[in-house]
This record gives sequence, C-alpha cells and structure tokens, in this order.
Amino acid sequence: MRRSLAGVALAVTSMVALSFLIPLAALVMSLVKEQGVTAAEQRAAALAPVLTLTTDPNALRESVASLDAAEHLVVHLPRSGTLGRSKAPSALLERAQRGRESISQEVPEGWICLQPVVLPGDEVAVIENFVPEAELTRGVAQSWAVMCFLAVGLIAGSVLVADRLGAKVVRSSKRLAHASHALGLGDLDARVEPMGPRELRDAGVAFNAMAHRMNELLAVERELVADLSHRLRTPLTALHLASERMAGTPESARVEAAVGELEAELRAIIAAARTPLAVGPMGQGLLGTEPAAPRPGPTAGKAAPRCEAAEVVRRRTAFWAVLAEQQHRPCTLDLTQEPTAVGLSDDDLAAVIDALIGNVFRHTPDGTAFGVRVVRTAQAVELVVEDGGPGIPDPDRALSRGSSTGSTGLGLDIAHRAANATGGTLRVTRGPLGGAHITVTFALASPAPSGHRSRISRGRNRRRQGASPA
Repeated sequence: MRRSLAGVALAVTSMVALSFLIPLAALVMSLVKEQGVTAAEQRAAALAPVLTLTTDPNALRESVASLDAAEHLVVHLPRSGTLGRSKAPSALLERAQRGRESISQEVPEGWICLQPVVLPGDEVAVIENFVPEAELTRGVAQSWAVMCFLAVGLIAGSVLVADRLGAKVVRSSKRLAHASHALGLGDLDARVEPMGPRELRDAGVAFNAMAHRMNELLAVERELVADLSHRLRTPLTALHLASERMAGTPESARVEAAVGELEAELRAIIAAARTPLAVGPMGQGLLGTEPAAPRPGPTAGKAAPRCEAAEVVRRRTAFWAVLAEQQHRPCTLDLTQEPTAVGLSDDDLAAVIDALIGNVFRHTPDGTAFGVRVVRTAQAVELVVEDGGPGIPDPDRALSRGSSTGSTGLGLDIAHRAANATGGTLRVTRGPLGGAHITVTFALASPAPSGHRSRISRGRNRRRQGASPA
C-alpha cells in the first residue's frame, strides 16, 4: 500500500508540476526576449534626436559610446557611410530607408532593430541595433534550473508525505490484522490501540468492543454450563440416597458405582468450566475469563419472567422432604400467605432452592435438622434456609464463585446471582439452629395482569387446602 500511495503521489504531483512548469518556462523565455528587444528599440530611439541635430561622425560616435551595448549600435548615414559594424541584411536596410518604416525582426544570429530618421533635405539615416542570441536568453537557464529544483522538491515532498501517511495506514492495518489473527487463534486478550485515519480508528474501537463482548458471551456460556451441571446434582442426590436404601441387594453395588461415576463426571465438568483455559484454533476447550455477570433480563418485546416464590418453595421443599425423611432429618417449612411474586422464572427460582437445600444434604451429616422459610416484607421477599450443621466459617469466601472448600462452590453463587438479577441480596450468618443461616432477598415483581393474578389466587387457594409437606 505504501508503494501504491507513493506512486500515485509521484504521478499526480509530476503532472501538476509539468502543467505549470512548461507554460512558465515558455513565459520566462518570452519575457527575457521581449525585454532585450525593447531595450534595443529604446537605445535606437535615444540616438534619433542626435541625428536630427548633427550628422558629424565624431559626434555620433561619442553619442553611441555613451549608450549601453555600444558595440552593437550602428548608424547608416546617407552620405558618410556606415558608422560601426553592420549585421543587418541589405534588403532590410533598403526597405527601412525607402519605406521609412521601423523594422524589428529576428535574424540568424539574434535580433535586429532598424530605426529610420529623416534628416534635413529629406534624406534618411538608419539606426541599427543588433541584439545577440545570448542577450535574448540571458538568465533563462538559471530560471529554468530554479523551477526544476522547486518542482523536484515538491514531488519529493509529496512522495515523502504520501509514504508517511501510507506507513501510518499500513501500520494500523497490520496491527488490526495481527490482533484479528491472534483472536482467531484463541488469544482472547488480543486488543488493538486505535490509531491511523478515522475509519481505521473506528474499526479498532469496533474490534475491541467485539472482543470484549465475545469474552462476556463466552463467560456467560461457561457459567451456564457449570450451573446446568450443578442442577443435575439434585436428582443425583436422590439416586444416591435411593442406592443407600438398596444396600445389601445385588443391584446396590452396581447402582452405587454408576452414581459415583456420574457424580465424578459432573464434578469434572464443573471444574473444567471454572478452569481458565485458552480456546484453541477451532474453538476447542473452555474459555478462561472473568466470572460472568448476572444473566441479563428479558429481551425487549418479551414478557418479564415472574413466579410465586412461596409456591415454588413449597413444591421443591416437598421433593427434598422425602429425602430428609429417609435420612431422619427434621424439616420445617414456613410460608407466608401474602403474594410473593418475584422477577424470576420457576426454573431459576427452583435452581436456587435446590442449590441451597442440596448444600445442606451434601455438607451436613444425616439427622441434621434444617428449615425453609418465606417471608414477605414491604418491598421484597426473603427466602431463608438454615440448618443445624457446622455452619460456614468464612461467608465472604463462600460467596466467591469456586472458592468454597470441599465443594464446587456454585450453589451459593447461583443464589447470589439470582438475587442480584432482581435487585436483591444474599447474606450468610449463623442461625438459631447452630449452623448456616442463609437469607436470599428478592425484590418484588411489578403487578401482573388481572388474568395472571387470578391464576396465582387459585394456586394459593389450592396450597392452603393441602397438607404441609414437612
């Protein structure tokens, strides 16, 4: 590109320079020639008054000597002959004398000027002034040399400027191409510094925004893989407990082995999803980026997700109550009778409940009591899960994704991000039962349409009529 830009600048500047130089050179030569001829005519005209006063050869020689270029000034007298060395053709002299006309004409060695002067007695004298070729071109070569030097400097300067501009454009393009190639090979930290023309700067800014957005999308996908894998641990826990009840039967060992292998695979998937790895040339491997932000809200034009928190908690606690009974775990459930609509889908809220209660089953011994409570406040819904286990010694570390000791560390993070998605919070303290006391606060969702409220009311009535699963 640099060579092309330099070639274009050379061609364009050369054409412009030539279009000015050729007419200007001709004009300079014409002006110099015109000045020489005009000076010759003036000298001849200056000698004419002297001839009208005297025709004495000595006086005329003195007058000629006082003028410039006296060696080329000749006087043709009608009776005394010629004073000086004449270069005028005889035909021109005879024409000037007889026709009594001024003649200024180019001759082989220069330029001749003939000025007739009428003397007393009706006689005609002719003043001849010859201008050599050197006088007609004096200074032309120097002027042409200066103009050529300026033209060469102008062309060289334009080529240099075009080369510098081209180098800047090429440098920006190469950096953008190198960053794109690096990003394609898996270097997700590849960025460019926007530089060069405005279009290339815009392209660099767009490339950086694209790379940043790609990191965000891949991080969200990575976290989604880990979250979905973590959800599978809920039915896996049920299978594990069922296999324990089958202990002593011929199938129990095989089922327990299969459950163990499945749990090991899930742990490997979650660990791989959380491990920083570079993406290969064909997109192989998992992405190592910063933890993803809470999942974005509903897309414009679609209805916002919402659910009755108390209803979902009742349904999921009923599932875990069966497993709690098998492990002799006392379980309590306390649900508010007020509306508890939150801005989450049933599946997302169920994942939060399963994660919190599943942690109780995984990290406390059999027989440990736990309780689930849903409380409605002025602007929020609080989900409380507490247990009588050893508790969480470092709550801040437990809330950091992947930092919990002895587990995958996703359960509390799932609950934390779900709360943040609704504008709520998550707190970890020690409760009355002696163990962990986890409070997840969800902001209340906006009022639902009338049809949706009637369905919620019918579901609440059915819940009041049913027995408590605890």
